[in-house]
Amino acid sequence: MKNRFNELRVASYASVRRNGFAQALSNAKGTAIGLAFLALLLPACTTNDPNAGGPTAQTNVSTEEVADQTNELLGKSVTVRSEVGEKVGANSFTITDDELFGNDKVLVINASGAPTVLPDDIELQVTGKVQKFVVADVEREFNLDLEPEVEVEYKDKPVIIAQSIALAPKPGEVTKNPSAFYGKVIAVKAEVEDIISPALFSLDEDKLTSTQDLLVLNRTPGQTVNDGQEVVVIGVLRPFVFADIERDYDLNWDLTVQRKLEAEYSQKPVLITNSVFPAAED
Repeated sequence: MKNRFNELRVASYASVRRNGFAQALSNAKGTAIGLAFLALLLPACTTNDPNAGGPTAQTNVSTEEVADQTNELLGKSVTVRSEVGEKVGANSFTITDDELFGNDKVLVINASGAPTVLPDDIELQVTGKVQKFVVADVEREFNLDLEPEVEVEYKDKPVIIAQSIALAPKPGEVTKNPSAFYGKVIAVKAEVEDIISPALFSLDEDKLTSTQDLLVLNRTPGQTVNDGQEVVVIGVLRPFVFADIERDYDLNWDLTVQRKLEAEYSQKPVLITNSVFPAAED
């Protein structure tokens, strides 16, 4: 089954290239459409919004802040990176973090339009509006049919109405098992490790680990990063095949960059960006 999955994934990439779709990704206008179409061709994604996470760090908050400072956040759109607590219903689940105990979990209602697929041992990045949970209001506004037990347990408690949900792995989790993320929109928070060129850099969340850095191809116009800066990168993961990447994105790397990439990253994962923004301070 796994081999068949990989065969289908490779065939999907080949189909995209044959039809010339990858060329549409090389301009800003085609990026959002391209990523959405790519998500349909490749393994299912937890969000239908390639911009999952938003363009700035100012709205980044912790699960604890949503739980403890609900009144200050009511009506605001926030982005939370957190562990999954438990699935509550077909369109709802809870998130938590190491600072929360007992019943201090935050309910998330998936209003993104995409199926709710909860990962094992991988954080999620959730973006949506903070409200106090009133089931009738949520069902009416977002055309959802929620389970009765959700109302009983979470009535008037904080809830995030999620417009986008993305997997939020660490760089090492991606590089150790890239096939689990190929073709998916992911949101990676980490420190910029090595700036190879204006459009290329690598991410490493922990200099003490021996995991392979994650290569990033920055296709976001006007966005630059600094060495050592902590950022959030949102994009689609694909295998790094030098000839394919250079052709698909109309790149002209000099010989020094080409040799470095082929020596260090050939056949390894590369994250093609849709958005890059500074990470919020913890």
